Amino acid sequence: MDKKFTNHLVTETSPYLLQHAHNPVNWFPWGEEALLKAKEENKVILVSIGYSACHWCHVMERESFENEITADLMNEHFINIKIDREERPDLDHIYMDAVQAISGSGGWPLNVFLTPDAKPFFGGTYFPPVKAFNRSSWSDVLNGISQAWSERKNEIEAQAENLTDHLKKSNSFVQTKIDIASDENIFTTEQCDNMFSAIMKTADKEWGGFGNAPKFPQTFTIKYLLDYYHFSGNNEALQQALCSIDKMLLGGIYDHVGGGLARYSTDREWLAPHFEKMLYDNALLIDTLCDVFQLTGDKKYADAIHKTIGFVNVELLSNENGFFAALDADSEGEEGKYYVWTKQEIDELLGDDSSLFCKFFNVSAEGNWEGKNILRVLSPFEDFIVNEKEDKDKIELIIKAGLRKLLSVREKRIMPALDDKIILGWNALMLKSIAKAAVVLEDKSYELLAEANFNFIEQNLKADSGASLLHTYKDKKAKFHAFLDDYAYYISACLELYAVSFNTKYLISAQQYCDFVVDNFSDEDGVFFYYTHKDQSDVIVRKKEVYDGATPSGNSVMAHNLQILSLIFDNDEWRMRVEKMLTSLLEAVIKYPGSFGIWATLILRKIKGYSEIAVVGNDFAKIARKLQVNYISNIVLMATLEKNNDFPILENKIGEEATLIYLCKNYSCKAPFTNAEELLKEINSIK
Repeated sequence: MDKKFTNHLVTETSPYLLQHAHNPVNWFPWGEEALLKAKEENKVILVSIGYSACHWCHVMERESFENEITADLMNEHFINIKIDREERPDLDHIYMDAVQAISGSGGWPLNVFLTPDAKPFFGGTYFPPVKAFNRSSWSDVLNGISQAWSERKNEIEAQAENLTDHLKKSNSFVQTKIDIASDENIFTTEQCDNMFSAIMKTADKEWGGFGNAPKFPQTFTIKYLLDYYHFSGNNEALQQALCSIDKMLLGGIYDHVGGGLARYSTDREWLAPHFEKMLYDNALLIDTLCDVFQLTGDKKYADAIHKTIGFVNVELLSNENGFFAALDADSEGEEGKYYVWTKQEIDELLGDDSSLFCKFFNVSAEGNWEGKNILRVLSPFEDFIVNEKEDKDKIELIIKAGLRKLLSVREKRIMPALDDKIILGWNALMLKSIAKAAVVLEDKSYELLAEANFNFIEQNLKADSGASLLHTYKDKKAKFHAFLDDYAYYISACLELYAVSFNTKYLISAQQYCDFVVDNFSDEDGVFFYYTHKDQSDVIVRKKEVYDGATPSGNSVMAHNLQILSLIFDNDEWRMRVEKMLTSLLEAVIKYPGSFGIWATLILRKIKGYSEIAVVGNDFAKIARKLQVNYISNIVLMATLEKNNDFPILENKIGEEATLIYLCKNYSCKAPFTNAEELLKEINSIK
């Protein structure tokens, strides 16, 4: 057997691919060279997909991809391709769907076998080095596939054709057929009540969140409950939303020492996270916390916003003002090692204050997780101090000082690996959230940070002088055409940047990027959008993603964008497209609101109707901010010093000696208001 190999990953920029650059496997990145080689040699393609913060990806690498005997087997029989799912989410979506169709489940690492023309026929997730956990060993899988290709090639090719046809058909998801022109009452309050009821059937009323372990944040569902409460006054919706947020912030899924949310909890109580920290989870948390703070005015939510943005600034902000993708779950080869503590460590650090500190954070000698302690709070601060002898201020001082001491010690530990690639869509989510925090908390530093990130994107992730963008950036190099969610999130961020600055350049940018998406991502019916650009040629299926999962679907965010921009620019074609998108998915959204959280919220807002507000005059910024710090989810607000006929909402509206506030809804306008308080009363009376 020829044991020579060439690992082609050494010139890549992805931290995940570089982790595998010294495996004895003849790895290729996805691209023309590997795909042509498979056809020329008539070999099966082995595609292995993961990401740098994935714990089980590291495990499989150590057990199999670093093993020379296993690597020889891979090199002899397969063309081996490594993919960073965060660089090529389009390929990940396709082959994940294939593996789920084959096995009924999915996850990472994702290992899928393709015919030489890139059509999948078999796959799975983690395979152990020896048969275990009711899973075949990796070497058995490799030998089995190799033998099958040699002996039953025609059968495998037929299987691959059938599976590819299935992927194409599943892409044409069932849509509700409603004639918009003939039905004036497509969306009803009853539908929103039904969505609320469906959500509450899955709600964990004791520990917050939805469903059983593993538990993900599901911030879209929380945001729907907040909106539903805002419009209906249903206190049960508010309590479940607050319970969910509170329990996460008190639990081990939130890093009490350094800030930041982990990807999910392995248990019902939010104690033990899967320790990886993703940029997008923290962006979505900040966004939701802004809503909660607006609704409640409770300072603890403002504190959580500040702490989470502080974590992002310290650990994920590049010196170019881009945001890095993630922090690994592992350090020194052990999951969570960076974050956990023994009681002895804390006793030695805190001395006499340790007893109270450990009591507050559920720290014990035996530990609360694998013999160690994850800091978590079982009794909120206001409840905890009731039974303590010390006064409130002293207890608060002990807790804060203790956290600072733990942080200073933790910083000396070996940190989890940083995935330092910069992803456009995830940056856009964080950009939007920080801009929103700038408004809600009236914090100028956040506005400056958001503007700096926008400038970074415009300078480094442009494909050309037009509206074409690129997906990732690292080492001064941007690559891969941007995907639908990159554009959708970025358009949404531009709208939020306008809200904080009232600089209309952000609206113009949003309009231009929206035009680009409509021209290059629309499906044949002109309703939904494909995930990939129309000129993308290296995928076997152009998928349409509509589910709101760990991140919102590009289609649901585009629906929100089109709705707002149709009002700002008086674009009836975009308004009608939103109607078609919502009606097409209506039955599914009502039945499964937990999987369609962004869509559900848009339906609720469509029912309640959008108010258009124009603030014109010398005090436009001050008065606009008085409105914005309130939770009013269904408004489109524009503010300017003087009349601006470039935008329909501002057209022919002028401020006189006093700044005037114009309120329009359903094609009719009220007489101008002169102060924010009067306008808020009016809006609350018609919501």
